[in-house]
Amino acid sequence: MDSTQALLLPRSDGVVPGVVDFRGGPASRVSTGRWSAAMFVLGVEIAERFAYHGVSANLISYLTGPLGESTAGAAAAINAWSGVATMLPLLVACVADAWLGRFRTIVLASILFVVVKHGHADPLLGAPGVPLRRLRHLHVALQNCTPSPVQVAIFYVSLYLVALAEAGHKPCAQAFGADQFDQGHREESVSRSSFFNWWYFGMCSGTAATTVISSYIQDNIGWGLGFGIPCLVMVFALAMFLLGTRRYRYYTSTQSSPSRASPGPSSRSSEAPSRATTPSSARSTGRRSAACCGCSPSGRPASSTRSSSPVLHVLHEAAGTLDRRIGATFQVPPAALQTFISLTIMTFIPVYDRLFVPAARRFTRMSSGITMLQRIGTGLVLAMVAMAVAALVEAKRLGVARDAGLVDQPKVALPMSLWWMVPQYVLFGLSDVFAMIGLQEFFYDQVPDALRSIGLAFFLSIFGVGHFLSSFLISAIDGATKKSGESWFANNLNRAHLDYFYWLLAGLCAVELVAFLVVSRVYVYKKRVSHHDNNVAVM
Repeated sequence: MDSTQALLLPRSDGVVPGVVDFRGGPASRVSTGRWSAAMFVLGVEIAERFAYHGVSANLISYLTGPLGESTAGAAAAINAWSGVATMLPLLVACVADAWLGRFRTIVLASILFVVVKHGHADPLLGAPGVPLRRLRHLHVALQNCTPSPVQVAIFYVSLYLVALAEAGHKPCAQAFGADQFDQGHREESVSRSSFFNWWYFGMCSGTAATTVISSYIQDNIGWGLGFGIPCLVMVFALAMFLLGTRRYRYYTSTQSSPSRASPGPSSRSSEAPSRATTPSSARSTGRRSAACCGCSPSGRPASSTRSSSPVLHVLHEAAGTLDRRIGATFQVPPAALQTFISLTIMTFIPVYDRLFVPAARRFTRMSSGITMLQRIGTGLVLAMVAMAVAALVEAKRLGVARDAGLVDQPKVALPMSLWWMVPQYVLFGLSDVFAMIGLQEFFYDQVPDALRSIGLAFFLSIFGVGHFLSSFLISAIDGATKKSGESWFANNLNRAHLDYFYWLLAGLCAVELVAFLVVSRVYVYKKRVSHHDNNVAVM
């Protein structure tokens, strides 16, 4: 029986329609997919987060340290790189959905991660082959070395190769994981909605681990070892992902199984009989498209307010001026503050999934508790509050610097505890639980089934637009404020005015929230099969 015949089989608990196994035959519902398969994909995603954040989490410290760039220049470079990393998935997802397949794309992206991370083991990055007792001395010496143009060029080429690997991995891995649940099956449909919560939980686990481990190693031992550990983790995760090959479900409309050629036009069109479009859904296509365009600015970055990315690079620079001591000798790395975002997410996701959703379901009669757009809107409100809190804390920091007479001594730690910055990081985490997960599910669920990788790539692209706008905004503000006095992003952060920047972002958050509410009122959800269990709609 070939895959085309499998598509025409009636839906049952024996065979999953429209899906093949790793041999290219009909996929058994019992032996393929569901959580047992999704866990392999989740494992490689945790490792990918560890590898990616091993570069990005402490990147501004590397640019302003060994590379000797200014704070504003480093922030602009990071925003440009982050923008490319979140725009490239649009191109790579098209290749994956139309030709290569999600499985192969994940494997190739993982291999590229390993190759690039291994390539970071050069003298400029910390010489990970040096014995540990000498590595600390080399790390200190490298802080005062000026890199050659060739070394800088190699570094940036490697950095953008990481962006390419991220572009292949990010949308395809999440879509491939969600593909392991059949939306036409009652129990699996509910599990798929829960999958997005636990997917983000896994992502944050990897982020928290790399923020604590890699940031400390990079700051105190060496950059090469800090980059080398994520490389080893990625190798192990890739091996584990390949071990799950027999368990995966492969949708013939978007990808092939490992043992078959990539699907041609006939296999892509063969899913049409099982995905008939009703007249009402056809009439709503234009409204859905307009709503998706409206959701782009609502994703925070379109107004430079993707709070958990460009702003954090500036926030942890400011954190470096505070008293970071724990005990007599231990210094908390500034980038480690990002751990509070991950810890908040990891704490609140189980609460959301196991307590909030069941409680909300009693009132809304929806399996997800609240709609995707309601979830996104709640996250936008929390992001606005987080930026206001960040502005107030920064104003407090500047006041402490003035009162202590340390305005012109930026290298001296201020008599203000690092813990003052924790509340805004917690709010960023709560915002992500609502907005980020809601956006991921929205862009997976509300696109045609054959374009799910592209849908998640569009989700990433809204943050790419935000990074580019953020880079432009920082450069424009830096140039304008330099002409009238001290720059908002002065290298001496005690004379900068990051608080003004945060208030600007809070205002932009308010504007985009209004725009989001207007667009949400006219949005029409994609129609699909519903099931009812005890009067609860599974949508």
